Amino acid sequence: MTTRYAFGGDEHIFVEVAEEMSLDAFFKGLSITQAVRDSDIRGVTEICPANASFQIKFDPDVIAADDLLTELKRIEAATGSGHSTLATRIVEIPVFYGDPWTHETLMRFRERHQEPDGTDLDYAARVNGYAGVDAFVAAHAGSPWFVSMVGFVAGLPFMYQMVERAKQIEVPKYLRPRTDTPRLTVGHGGCFGCIYSVRGAGGYQMFGITPMPIYDPKQEIGYLREFMIFFRPGDIVKFKPVDRAGYDAAVEEVDKGTFAPLIRNVDFSLAAFHADPTATNAKLLGVLHGA
Repeated sequence: MTTRYAFGGDEHIFVEVAEEMSLDAFFKGLSITQAVRDSDIRGVTEICPANASFQIKFDPDVIAADDLLTELKRIEAATGSGHSTLATRIVEIPVFYGDPWTHETLMRFRERHQEPDGTDLDYAARVNGYAGVDAFVAAHAGSPWFVSMVGFVAGLPFMYQMVERAKQIEVPKYLRPRTDTPRLTVGHGGCFGCIYSVRGAGGYQMFGITPMPIYDPKQEIGYLREFMIFFRPGDIVKFKPVDRAGYDAAVEEVDKGTFAPLIRNVDFSLAAFHADPTATNAKLLGVLHGA
């Protein structure tokens, strides 16, 4: 991977770790941004990590752009290719696939879709070579996903499927964006999955909806009282298919303040994943379910 640095006006430096997303690129970017944070460089005001890049905002009256660039390159050289292990957490997220709310929405916007006669799930199953929606959902929920970035709108996670590149789910975005997407929609565009933290416009294919809030600016939900945003880069997600009854029961728990997501602390090894993705994922899921 060749890192590319570029100035963004007078107050930003943009750093592209790689041209395409990979776990290696994410780990390298994470290592550099963590080192920048820990270095407490005078004049740096914001650090914004992304999927395979990051951006630094700085005060040019405190540190010259060229001096900061030199410091960033020094940090990159010191971190090398990035940490190979990460202490993180794995989270189980319930999903009601093919729910009536995203279905109603996607049917309102079929003229913006590649295949107006079907649904987003039908289309995603076909272009990924699955026999039908059930097989596609099993593949979507069967392996963990790595949160590589949180942003675009507050609290929205970008998720990268933890399987071999040839097995990754990929679907294009809508031909033209929608003007509406239900809150907590589970979507997918390109190689990235996401959960829409708020209602709004969007272009990702819509697969279902989760009852689990991931953003609470009022911080009234129990597991969001310490911080309004649930996800953080490095989290690992496992989707759990639920039916309408399971969805309704979870929504009721959320409303009562008793819903608690299943979360376990894990150590993720990038080297172990590259050596055997199937075994690594099985170990992660074993930790999640107490095996």
